Amino acid sequence: MILPKVRDPRFTTIRRGGTLTDADHRLLALWAAECAEHVLHLFEAARPEDPRPREAIAHARAWVRGEVAMMRARAAGGHAMGAARELRGAARHAAYAAGQAGAVAHVAAHELGAAAYAIKAARAAEGESAGRRECRWQREQLPPEIRELVLDDQRLRNDICWSVFTP
Repeated sequence: MILPKVRDPRFTTIRRGGTLTDADHRLLALWAAECAEHVLHLFEAARPEDPRPREAIAHARAWVRGEVAMMRARAAGGHAMGAARELRGAARHAAYAAGQAGAVAHVAAHELGAAAYAIKAARAAEGESAGRRECRWQREQLPPEIRELVLDDQRLRNDICWSVFTP
């Protein structure tokens, strides 16, 4: 499980009673898509004929641009997770990262799932040091507007995210 039992209001949009702006929600989705895309090659090496994870990342970005509805982005994320189910190791984690990225349109807190699964994919492919490099790379990609929010979220949810955010 990568979502906390109690939702953090910082990841709930203002219109739903939280404090997250739509602009920051979109930035979280873009960052999650970047994290997932960075390891997508690990899935595509195993299943080059399966477009579902790449499509989930594309739908996340399309949602940010206002080109697809939230439900469509979320559904694409679910299809990417379906692609992961029959796999193991790096390919499986990379597909889950893409699925989580697609789900950010629905629940912003899935942003950390995309990042955590991407780190797990790097670890599975190349070992612990690759996971640490992936974590550092992800942090370098964080837009300043959401940097502190995500870093705090990593600190708070590190334990339920397989401790992947420990530098």
